[in-house]
Amino acid sequence: MVGSLAVVSFIISSSVVWNLPGSAFVDGSPARGAYHFAMFVPVNRNAFVEDLVSGAKRAAAQSGVALSVRSIDSAGTSLRMAKYLGADGAVVFPNPDDALMGELLGVLRGTGLPIVLADHNVPAEQPWPFVGTNNFDLGRKAGAIAMEGAASRNGTRAEGIRLAIVYSDKTPWIYAERELVEMGISSTLGTRLAPPIERLRTDRNPRDAERIVYELVKVVPPITAVMFTDIDDTVAGAQALVDLNLVGKIDVVGFGSTDGIREFIKKGVIRSSLFVHPETIGFQAIRSLVELKRTGYTSQSVDTGIDVVGPESVPSWQYGRSSAPKGESSK
Repeated sequence: MVGSLAVVSFIISSSVVWNLPGSAFVDGSPARGAYHFAMFVPVNRNAFVEDLVSGAKRAAAQSGVALSVRSIDSAGTSLRMAKYLGADGAVVFPNPDDALMGELLGVLRGTGLPIVLADHNVPAEQPWPFVGTNNFDLGRKAGAIAMEGAASRNGTRAEGIRLAIVYSDKTPWIYAERELVEMGISSTLGTRLAPPIERLRTDRNPRDAERIVYELVKVVPPITAVMFTDIDDTVAGAQALVDLNLVGKIDVVGFGSTDGIREFIKKGVIRSSLFVHPETIGFQAIRSLVELKRTGYTSQSVDTGIDVVGPESVPSWQYGRSSAPKGESSK
């Protein structure tokens, strides 16, 4: 009896069901013939996750399906209970614990529930349909920015690049695939990279990158380039370099394209920033799930791409909830 009450309580309290334009509802439930999809996202939501959810809501509205959004805690409780939801499919943005996520997703797969993973892939014997960015490509493009900065300082020579990467608890899915990021960097820089790569990690404090930058300036031999993997860290770290009068001495590879980041790019504090498309990830994940549910098939991997935001492209780029998915117009 207690177990049954727990299940009912979970179903009622753990989600928000979006009654979307174009989706069919009868008394709060999907009408006959309409799909109900569940979306599972990290419990700690930042702008990236919110934009991913926004893209998913847009696709659900266009596809005429109901979408409920649930949070994944560190124990994966919502995924453990997912079989009781009666959902027709699930989009999962896994947390970085691949072992736990693999176990829970495997149990769900055994129930026959169609599943699409978003942004962070989880290793599996039978690969999951995946929509997101390629973190090897993220590293490759970061390496190219660092090489461009070194060449601009040293004439045509881009050698002896000493790189630091600032990972973050605010974007744990990038940290979870750090090997791919660093392989991408190494593939671009080759012998121009002076090993080892300095690895640091910020906590959830949006200004923690300031502390990291103050630590970095003490490193010997000195760091020549730093890559950030979070929006808040990019802004806080860039401001710290301004305060330390180190603009132009350390090349900054940013992450995202907020107003603040674009302003730092204009001023030359940040050389370029890497821009992913969270709305596109959410949008395409729902589209892929609809296809999987209707036909039994969908693309095994959809790469939503990474753009480089530099001085020449600053006026046309914006990261935020007003940005439309790639290939979609804002409405």
